[in-house]
Amino acid sequence: MYDDTNIFAKILRGEIPCKKVYEDDHTLAFEDINPEAPVHTLVIPKGKYTSMKDFSANASDAEIGALIRAVGKVAALKGVEDSGFRILSNAGDDAHQTVAHLHVHIFGGRFLGPMLTKK
Repeated sequence: MYDDTNIFAKILRGEIPCKKVYEDDHTLAFEDINPEAPVHTLVIPKGKYTSMKDFSANASDAEIGALIRAVGKVAALKGVEDSGFRILSNAGDDAHQTVAHLHVHIFGGRFLGPMLTKK
């Protein structure tokens, strides 16, 4: 169930400010408040989707297309389209999803190293 009090819902309603990078009818992209790379931007759907599972099952084709296109547009706007960038979307507790609103992280601006370390 979607929680309307999550931080991204509050950002979408304008209750919490953000440093906007890109916006269209279906998505909003903004800078992460605790960046982990020189470029660390979040892209979120404006709809009430808790995870990629929820989004892929319930979003319209227009919403799905807009999210994918927004990732590409943000990478270009942030200047990492050619040098390389990583996208990450945590889904569920094992993946350490901390906000139950689908969000895609875009990381770039430096060599990012291996994706996962073995433990």
